[in-house]
Amino acid sequence: MKNYKNAIFYFGVTGGFTALMYWIIKKGKHLEVSKKVTLATIENGSWNDFIASMQHSFQDPLAILLAQIITIILVARFFGWVFKKIGQPSVIGEIIAGIVLGPSLLGMYFPEFSAALFPVESLGNLKFLSQIGLILFMFVIGMELDLKVLKNKANEAVVISHASIVIPFTLGIGLAYFVYNRFAPEGVKFLSFSLFMGIAMSITAFPVLARIVQERGIHKTKLGAIVITCAAADDITAWCILAVVIAIVKAGTFVSSLYIISLAIIYVLLMIFIVKPFLKRIGDLYGSKDSIIKPVVAIFFLVLILSSYATEVIGIHALFGAFMAGAIMPDVPKFRSIFIEKVEDVALILLLPLFFVFTGLKTEIGLINDPYLWKVTGFIILVAVVGKFLGSALAAKFVGQSWRDSLTIGALMNTRGLMELIVLNIGLELKVLTPEVFTMMVIMALVTTFMTGPALDLINYIFKTKDNIDNEEVSNNKFRILISFGNNEKGKSLLRLANSLIKKTKETASVTVMHLSLSDEMHQFNMEDKEKNSFIPIVEESRILKQEITTIFKATIDIETDIADIANQGDFDLLLIGLGKSIFEGTILGKVIGFTTRIINPDRLIDKFTGKEGLFENSPFDERTRQIISKTKMPIGILIDKDLQNVNEIFLPIFCQEDSFLIEYVQKLIYNNNSKIMILDVNGHIDSNFVIKSAINSLEQKYPNNIGIITDRIVKKEFLAKQDLMLISLESWKTLVDSRSVWLSGVPSVLILKH
Repeated sequence: MKNYKNAIFYFGVTGGFTALMYWIIKKGKHLEVSKKVTLATIENGSWNDFIASMQHSFQDPLAILLAQIITIILVARFFGWVFKKIGQPSVIGEIIAGIVLGPSLLGMYFPEFSAALFPVESLGNLKFLSQIGLILFMFVIGMELDLKVLKNKANEAVVISHASIVIPFTLGIGLAYFVYNRFAPEGVKFLSFSLFMGIAMSITAFPVLARIVQERGIHKTKLGAIVITCAAADDITAWCILAVVIAIVKAGTFVSSLYIISLAIIYVLLMIFIVKPFLKRIGDLYGSKDSIIKPVVAIFFLVLILSSYATEVIGIHALFGAFMAGAIMPDVPKFRSIFIEKVEDVALILLLPLFFVFTGLKTEIGLINDPYLWKVTGFIILVAVVGKFLGSALAAKFVGQSWRDSLTIGALMNTRGLMELIVLNIGLELKVLTPEVFTMMVIMALVTTFMTGPALDLINYIFKTKDNIDNEEVSNNKFRILISFGNNEKGKSLLRLANSLIKKTKETASVTVMHLSLSDEMHQFNMEDKEKNSFIPIVEESRILKQEITTIFKATIDIETDIADIANQGDFDLLLIGLGKSIFEGTILGKVIGFTTRIINPDRLIDKFTGKEGLFENSPFDERTRQIISKTKMPIGILIDKDLQNVNEIFLPIFCQEDSFLIEYVQKLIYNNNSKIMILDVNGHIDSNFVIKSAINSLEQKYPNNIGIITDRIVKKEFLAKQDLMLISLESWKTLVDSRSVWLSGVPSVLILKH
């Protein structure tokens, strides 16, 4: 009855008021007589009027800006993904995306489309949005600088970092002397031009460098600590020098710039001695609470905006103010992490690609249209590499580093990336650089950033070394297990399994536990805390098991390849990885009726299996696991974890002659863990294989209570429920899954072994 009343009320109200609106509109048409109506309506107009209206909408500034953002994000993410796949920082791909969308490619081959998508009058909006992105990005960079590291390693770092600035800066000024007459803009003094050439040569991309160090796993080594500290010192010094250079350029002379520099010094002192203590007090008050309230967030963002505004007004650019605001943030990991998370997605994904494209729109490769200009470009690259690479390397060698480490530091410090583009854009904006020089310097930034990875590989190859895995040398007779985990619970299960294989032979065995994290080359703050938190549950479990472990933590852009590389290069005997329960869910394997199931003849299925084109066609594994299996050249165990707590009762089905290698693991489990093994042999493979038969006979004599054999084709569900673990070879597991054997749904945790 109530629903009936609601329906009457609903239709009465909507119908009545709809009729009233129609009546008012009809009456209102009579009012048009006294007005001169100029806009055609769809009702009285033509199809052409509709098309004209749509064209007007497409040309609206907001519509153009939204279309630009959509295009830029799609193209930038695509190129970033491509360059990640080839082992390069995604920032290179995003810079390339900007050049592709600019006059160098899109504007050259599709000029009409380029003019429609990027009309000249729309570039102002794009510029201001990209500047907002840069301000947020520099705020993050300031927060990511760990000033405590500078205090701890200031001696060597300052020598290397300042040498890596002074030497290329001097070479840049020398280069300016030779190219000033031909390439400097009209009316620009040599002092301004040469200073900008110098700072452009001496910059280092701290975010990209830090990410490369993380991805190569050297962040915990002495070399990693030194190079990160050098980059941080370089970043701070270079931005201070840039502020002075901007002041000199804007003032015209060094003497006139002293007023701007004096104001800048006053600003820095205010930020350090007044604003920083104020923010620290807020951090102390709210840092321990579960969440940060919006007024507190507003205060910090207001400080960022005011700081950027102050430096822009003073004349040393808003980016320096953003960098300074980030650097004085309270030294509370929670605060910094929250603000980085809030800023990062908007700045890095949405706004920063706009800057790359805005840079690309000003980069015209076509301007370098004769061999002479390409020679000059090559000379600029040579000077940049010699100054930064060799300058850093020689300074590192002087303070006592080996040649290998010195050259590695030089290669890393030679990375320029996004930071170089920021400097170049400021130079172009101040009209100190011509479009020609700007394009040459952009090419230099791309080349020096791109060469970092290959240079590091070449250095390691020449010195016949490999990336340090922070794993102590062990004797050749040790059984070495490497565990790679992503989920803490699965990591604990893998550790229990590893412990059961070596419990009584710890003197001649070792366990290394590894956690790899997907990296973002723009974000590396608080990586040590992340590493510590990742291993807390695993370390606690190792104490319970009384199992010593070595840990590896690495940020990477390709988890599957790095797992395989570390396993292959680390001289391990077994790699253990985890796989979720999802293999049993949503398929026939999860739908079993009854309490007993019949095992079908696996031999028949093996013939069907080996007739397929590839091992992993229709594979039960996810893509990541398949890649790890295919790339790993050593024994590997994949654990399908159903909350594995003990490894006492083990079920071992033998389906083919090649399963004989499983007996080696059976021996380890019986000896080290006193595990009880129940072997299923429905086709008589034990009797027909001398190796398997002799090994099992030996085990039966030595451990009569720990091993049993069953040949029944009927396996009761109650039996499976009592087992802790099923041990099976990769080939036999694939056979069973291919056959859709319903009995699999009742099995416990499964360890799938590839020999």
